[in-house]
Amino acid sequence: MIIVDNIYKSYKTNNGKTKNVLSDVSFTIPPKVSVALVGANGAGKSTLLRIIGGIEKPNKGSIQRDSRVSWPMGFGGGLQQTLTGRQNAKFVCRIHGHEDDIPERLKYIQDFAGIGEGFDRPVRTYSAGMKSRLQFGLSLAFDFDVYISDEVTAVGDAAFKKKAAEAFKKVADHASILMVSHSESTLKQFCSAGIFIYQGKAHWFDQLDDALTAYKESMPK
Repeated sequence: MIIVDNIYKSYKTNNGKTKNVLSDVSFTIPPKVSVALVGANGAGKSTLLRIIGGIEKPNKGSIQRDSRVSWPMGFGGGLQQTLTGRQNAKFVCRIHGHEDDIPERLKYIQDFAGIGEGFDRPVRTYSAGMKSRLQFGLSLAFDFDVYISDEVTAVGDAAFKKKAAEAFKKVADHASILMVSHSESTLKQFCSAGIFIYQGKAHWFDQLDDALTAYKESMPK
């Protein structure tokens, strides 16, 4: 279960003004429920995912996680830019207490990410797509109760997209997914419930179709 309580998030813009992204956001995600976040570009979907995943902190409010939650796949942050992909992977393995099987997990991560010799180059030299693929491999190399995906299934070529979709199908058998995707068919494939983010507020829907309908009705005619 994940409890989001009274979350506020704002940023300072380049001209010094404050942009409010999320305001008084509260909801509870039950165990074993996969949820799609829907809303317009810039509505705060990715920001909310990063807060739930612990990558960003809210200005106010709290997140209670009674389950193991992955970091947001598709988000290039969280990687040490001066380290190689392999060194980042080793570090994550040690954090998760997998000293004994590091070689096996490194092989899985390297094979899944499919970034070739880039695995041994500093992450600062990676493209955004390479960072996302590495993050995806890192997340899937460990067992979580909830996996967070930010447009991961849109990363890479057709072969990688197929591999990503197949991996998510396996994950969905034993874990929940929190997902942002521009593909409605992808959301429907993996998620049953929806959160519609509009004007800084989050609206929970038990049925994804109802969240998608609310989003479409909010769009300018």
